[in-house]
Amino acid sequence: MKYSIGQFAELSGFSIDTLRYYEKQKLLFPSRDKNNRRFYTKKDVAWISFISRLKKTGMSIKEMQKYAKLRYVGDQTIPERLVLLFNQLDNLHEEEKKINDNIAFVEQKIKTYLKTIGDFKE
Repeated sequence: MKYSIGQFAELSGFSIDTLRYYEKQKLLFPSRDKNNRRFYTKKDVAWISFISRLKKTGMSIKEMQKYAKLRYVGDQTIPERLVLLFNQLDNLHEEEKKINDNIAFVEQKIKTYLKTIGDFKE
């Protein structure tokens, strides 16, 4: 099935402007019909969903561009794509550690305050 940019925007949840931006950033490579209008396929729907997930992981546009370029070259680039994903996973684990440290800090402060309040009531 072929989707116009408007239909694709609706399906993907991204605005038309964002889709055009992603195209300019070489993250999306829509096909063109005989009238040179963009059209998208089910593969593009899956791909934009993947881009969305990469974005949510905090991957930079530069890294997503590398990944997209490798993806469009073909399966022989899977090892290089794995390196990008492992690097992003490392970044996520670092962020997770920072978040866990901050949670522990706030929890400790809460315990301190609760103990202080408890001491005043007795």
